Amino acid sequence: MINLNIYIENEFQNWEIDTEKYAQLVKKIFNFYISKPIIAENCCLKNYEYETVSFDFLLCDSTKTHQINREYRNKDYPADIITFAVFADSPADEKFVLDMEINLGEIIIGLDKIIEEAAKKNVDKETELLFMISHGILHLLGFDHQTEEEFRFVVDNQKQALNSMGIEYDKV
Repeated sequence: MINLNIYIENEFQNWEIDTEKYAQLVKKIFNFYISKPIIAENCCLKNYEYETVSFDFLLCDSTKTHQINREYRNKDYPADIITFAVFADSPADEKFVLDMEINLGEIIIGLDKIIEEAAKKNVDKETELLFMISHGILHLLGFDHQTEEEFRFVVDNQKQALNSMGIEYDKV
């Protein structure tokens, strides 16, 4: 079993998040993904020896995601999710395992955008947040969605991850 170090910081004032609860849910999603051979055999962790995987979440508002998008990604719009997949996106010679731990990176989520999207899809905001969390984790593992086939793979696996926790999600 992989040790997971998950850090969640919530800067968003209008939604109190139980960070311990969500850290446990994140671990369930991550472990679900790693248990799937198609993901385990094709993710950025393959061929590395490690005992611990870590990654961080920043929960904020779309003003912050807009600022981050402009500053780090040269994109001038607020985002529902931004993923900095530090390990997956690094060249092979720059990937490192320190003390048997791999830091995958950071997921930044605009909770006001999650609330808006949940209302549009007629799902509760917690479900929409978990859907976005599952999306970000796949990005941290090195999966992208530049083609329709990649998009379907990502979304199908997001749905499966939520279904594995008893959450039906069919809004995409």
